[in-house]
Amino acid sequence: MEELQPIYCRQKSFYGKAKIIRVKDTIKLKSYNTIIAEIKNGKLHINGFYSATSTKHLKEFLKQNGFKIGTKKELEKMYC
Repeated sequence: MEELQPIYCRQKSFYGKAKIIRVKDTIKLKSYNTIIAEIKNGKLHINGFYSATSTKHLKEFLKQNGFKIGTKKELEKMYC
C-alpha cells in the first residue's frame, strides 16, 4: 500500500487519508477506510461518492491513471 500523492491538485499532501493498493492487474483507491474505486484490466469502476474529500482523492486518482474527470454527475454516468 502506498499513499496517493497530489500531483494535479494544489494540496501538498492528503495526510495519509488516501492510499493506493496494487494487486496484480488491479489498482484500488482507498479513501479513509473505504475502497472507493478500482481499475481492473484498464477498466474503472467507482464504488460511490462518500464526501467532498473522497471525491477530491478520486479525481486525483483518475487523472493520474489517464481517465477523464468531470463533475460528480458526469463521473457517475461514465464510470458507475
